[in-house]
Amino acid sequence: MILSGWGRYPRLDCEARLARDEEGLRRTLAKAADTGRPLIARGNGRSYGDSALQPLGTVGMRGMNHILGFDPATGIVTAEAGVLLDDLISVFLPQGWFPWVTPGTRFVTVGGMIASDVHGKNHHRDGSFGNFVAWIDVMGPDGAVRRCSPDAEAGLFAATVGGMGLSGVILRAAFRLRPVETGWICQRTIPTAGLDATIAAFEANADATYSVAWIDCMATGAALGRSLLTLGEHARIGELPEEARARPLTLDLARKRKVPLDAPGFALNRWSVSAFNALYYRRGAAQAGSALVPWDSYFYPLDALLEWNRIYGRRGFAQYQCVLPLDASAEGLRALLTEISASGRSSFLTVLKRMGPEGLGRIGFPMEGYTLALDFPMSAGTLGLLRRLDEIVLAHGGRFYLAKDSRIAADTLRRADPRAADFRSLREEAGLSGRFASAQSERLIL
Repeated sequence: MILSGWGRYPRLDCEARLARDEEGLRRTLAKAADTGRPLIARGNGRSYGDSALQPLGTVGMRGMNHILGFDPATGIVTAEAGVLLDDLISVFLPQGWFPWVTPGTRFVTVGGMIASDVHGKNHHRDGSFGNFVAWIDVMGPDGAVRRCSPDAEAGLFAATVGGMGLSGVILRAAFRLRPVETGWICQRTIPTAGLDATIAAFEANADATYSVAWIDCMATGAALGRSLLTLGEHARIGELPEEARARPLTLDLARKRKVPLDAPGFALNRWSVSAFNALYYRRGAAQAGSALVPWDSYFYPLDALLEWNRIYGRRGFAQYQCVLPLDASAEGLRALLTEISASGRSSFLTVLKRMGPEGLGRIGFPMEGYTLALDFPMSAGTLGLLRRLDEIVLAHGGRFYLAKDSRIAADTLRRADPRAADFRSLREEAGLSGRFASAQSERLIL
């Protein structure tokens, strides 16, 4: 079966099967052990590159998709690894609960969120998803299931949170939700004229629960880094208009549209994206200020456009996400944006977020500073640009997000993050390196 991540690059021919229950998964592991083949678990395919692809054995976890329990006294929900975030929101938001941490799409699985230790617009305040996980059940290569938490089997817990599925197969987990009064978000949009103003606006609004900026990565000169910073807070019932207070948690969501076909490769180019970015910035600046918006449009604007990855054409695209330490962020971001603008290779989905302290994982992505995420259509020269961006990130002490990666070299990862070598040693000592492996982990020698 030909599989890919959400970026549709690379595409690999994988021997794939679906896990429907624990015993079936145990048999799959035993067969893989008998044949000496590694395998990797796969959720809903929303990581961007090859982190959930293994040509010799890719195990789909969507068949294990049951919500197992909920404790309203603590807000802790227990769910199998294949449960979608979308399912959790559909069940628990009408009861007044919402995820503490959410990525930019709700079509991810519980297992995928833990393996990638996803972060959201509130990382500067609340950290990553792993901070709210009470425990995880992990099946090892021998089929045995171990329950790990920050206090029990802490080493396995740290290797699993952000471990990209390389410590074993996540079966189920318990994690906390946050109480909310409504499904509405009080949103405030602040336009900024350049990079210094963007960073200053983030820092001036550090007390906001949620903050994220769209950046015009094609702007140059004084306008380099001009942005639309969007802040958000969960609205209370008293902040809603009278007509919305009767049904504060049940909203009429926007109707989804679907990209019907792959866009032609020439559609996204320097001129089209520059024109789009300029228009988007002007429109956003004109509409700046406060507004009350539904939860889905604030957290998941791209989910309204199903299969939006087809916009990039049949070649797919490369998502690129790095984080720069706080004291080097301004200089590093300026260098990255300058290189991108000069290259003429466009990204109109360019997102900047403020990150808080490091997470709990042995090889987690976050560090305190700023994270920049971009996507580039795959074309001649794209990989060359990304290698140049790698060198800028390395020169400024940054890291790369493995959930977005599809092409970083092993040496680049080790220069960015010495923990990668320690993680490999840990896996070898535990007998995991030949049993759980993705195309990404083999490329990165993890």
